[in-house]
Amino acid sequence: MQLKNFVEELQWRGMVHDVMPETETHLMEQMRTAYIGFDPTADSLHIGNLVPIMILSFYQRCGHKPIALVGGATGMIGDPSGKSSERNLLDEKTLRHNQECVRGQLSQFLDFSSGAANQAELVNNYDWMKEFSFLDFIRDVGKHITVNYMMAKDSVKSRLTGDGADGMSFTEFTYQMVQGYDFLHLYKEKDVTLQMGGSDQWGNITTGTELVRRIAGGKGYALTCPLITKSDGSKFGKSEGGNVWLDANRTSPYKFYQYWLNTSDEDAEKYIKIFTFLDKDTIENLATAHKEAPHMRLLQKRLAQEVTTTVHSEEEYENAVKASEILFGKSSSEDLKALNEKTFLDIFEGVPQAEVSEKEIENGLDIIGALAEKTGFLKSNGEARRALKENSISVNREKVSEGYSITSNDLINGRFVLLQRGKKNYFIIKAI
Repeated sequence: MQLKNFVEELQWRGMVHDVMPETETHLMEQMRTAYIGFDPTADSLHIGNLVPIMILSFYQRCGHKPIALVGGATGMIGDPSGKSSERNLLDEKTLRHNQECVRGQLSQFLDFSSGAANQAELVNNYDWMKEFSFLDFIRDVGKHITVNYMMAKDSVKSRLTGDGADGMSFTEFTYQMVQGYDFLHLYKEKDVTLQMGGSDQWGNITTGTELVRRIAGGKGYALTCPLITKSDGSKFGKSEGGNVWLDANRTSPYKFYQYWLNTSDEDAEKYIKIFTFLDKDTIENLATAHKEAPHMRLLQKRLAQEVTTTVHSEEEYENAVKASEILFGKSSSEDLKALNEKTFLDIFEGVPQAEVSEKEIENGLDIIGALAEKTGFLKSNGEARRALKENSISVNREKVSEGYSITSNDLINGRFVLLQRGKKNYFIIKAI
């Protein structure tokens, strides 16, 4: 594969914060191997991890070999960078499980199996740290880095001098040494010459380049990307329900799609460069078209399409679009019945529900009772009759009139009926 200019690729996408001098030249000479570390403290990555994932993917697409390092050993310690307190330490069994889950998610972005020279690898630093005794470590590694050097790092200083700081444990203090040793180990064993990460990792990464220089007599390089923010000041990667996960069981494809679709214009123009593989011309044309007709939300729609398809699948993206149309556009009873139960409940999350026996529905549930007595959706039979006369009542998006009976044919997924008054008042009957 012909090499492409990786640093240049990241720069136009706004993904370079700091880069060590001569890194670009080093990468243009021949295929190089680089790594980024991932925290294995959960069995799924979240969209905050998409930035380093995309960096590794761009790296591979530019002809280089990426290594994803799962921090099994460092996950047992806890990284002080950007944290105000120590995190929970995990046992080996949990870490191994999490590692396999992470591998599956990374394989959506990285080629682990083609046999190409730049095929990606997944490594776990626990594999080389678990047999390393404390005495060996302080003798062979620790003597090469001074305490003064370690204390000068921003990640350490902020924890020691911050307002209300509780200080940091010796365990956390040594984190940069362990991460630095990862770089040295991978430099020796896999010819890794570049470590990348978020801008908060610069101190840890440069500790690694120091160890490569002092112990191996080699040259290591470093590149970091900016920490992603939202234009309104809120934290990227968070929704009202917490983290937006890559695992469909934690965050459904519909909610995942909605997160990107609801991005502001300013953020969408920034994110489409970072989180998609679209080329510069395509993105610039999209941005121009978006500015001419912002109400069409072209940037948001394309961003949501690209990311949802990559993380989940084309089919899940199409389902998410259908679900959005059901909630916000015109849809039929048949569209509703085509939804799976999880997507249906995601779309109408928070909508009030009432339970009605399946037998009553089989026998035919009178619409007046369904609206009032059996569910409490409307306050009285009289109000139900008035709403029906006003033609404002729908069952599964189809208008109905007095005399209509809800039957088993109306059940969505054999369990639900969607009642609606006007455009925005929804109610769900759940058959039990």
